[in-house]
Formats: sequence, C-alpha cells, structure tokens
Amino acid sequence: MMPLLTPLRRLRRMLPALLVGVSILLAPVLVLAVDDPSEMLPDPKQEARAEAIGSQLRCLVCQNESIEDSGAGLARDLRKVVREHVAKGETDKQIMDWMVDRYGNFIRLSPPLSVGTLLLWSMPVLALLLGLTTAFFAYRRRAAAPAAPPPLSDDEKARLAKLTKD
Repeated sequence: MMPLLTPLRRLRRMLPALLVGVSILLAPVLVLAVDDPSEMLPDPKQEARAEAIGSQLRCLVCQNESIEDSGAGLARDLRKVVREHVAKGETDKQIMDWMVDRYGNFIRLSPPLSVGTLLLWSMPVLALLLGLTTAFFAYRRRAAAPAAPPPLSDDEKARLAKLTKD
C-alpha cells in the first residue's frame, strides 16, 4: 500500500503548480477575446473617451457587464460603433443619446432616475406592503366574524319539530 500513497502525494503537490500553469497559458486567450487591437482608436485621448463611454453601456447579451468588459460579438460591434462616433467628433452626450434612442434606457448600466426606475425599484416593497395589508384585513375579518349561533330555546325546538313533521 505504500507505493500507492507516494504517487498520490506527488500529484497533490503538483496540482497547484498545474493549475497555475494552465491559468497562465489561458490568460492571453482571454485577454485577446476582450481587447482586439484592431478596434482601438489611434489617438489615446479618443480611445480613453471611447472606453469611458463603453464602460457606461450595458452589454445586451451579458446584461451585467459593460461593452468594454464583454467578449460577446454584439458588445464588440457596439464598441466599434462607439469608436466611430468618437472619431467623428461627437460629444459623449450625443453618443449616449444615440445609443439610448436606438436601444432604450436599458443599454445604460446606471439608468437615470425617472418614474419608471422608481417604480421598478419600489415594486418589491409595494408588493410586500400590499401582501401584509391584505393579510391584516383578512385576519381582522376572520376575527370579527360572528361566533356560532346560540343554542335553540325550548319554544324554537318545539316549533322546529312541528315544522319538520309537516
């Protein structure tokens, strides 16, 4: 049994090194999937602006990542569109307005405060309050329901017996 333990111990010692090696080998592949040098603008200031705008826009595929962080094909296309608008000399507001007109406020990672967003964020609280109110009134109605009717008197029992005989 001793010869079997030695290879297992060796494998246990080598496992962290293997994991580090595999992650080092895969890291360049992951980086290239997100940042394609061909889509970057030649002017560093324009590129920084494009990245800043892209970090405010939601990837419509991933939905929890910005288009700058996503490796999805649609995010890549949106990055190109943002860079085209930046290269044309449009302002950040013009680019953001164009994106919102095209895709709606959902494309913003942090949408502006409006009646719709307030309603969206307050719905869980409103639903909880509605449920508690309904439960409260149902409990009160049940508690206020009349008790069982009083027992019949002797006259009522006699009258009932007479009616049931007929």
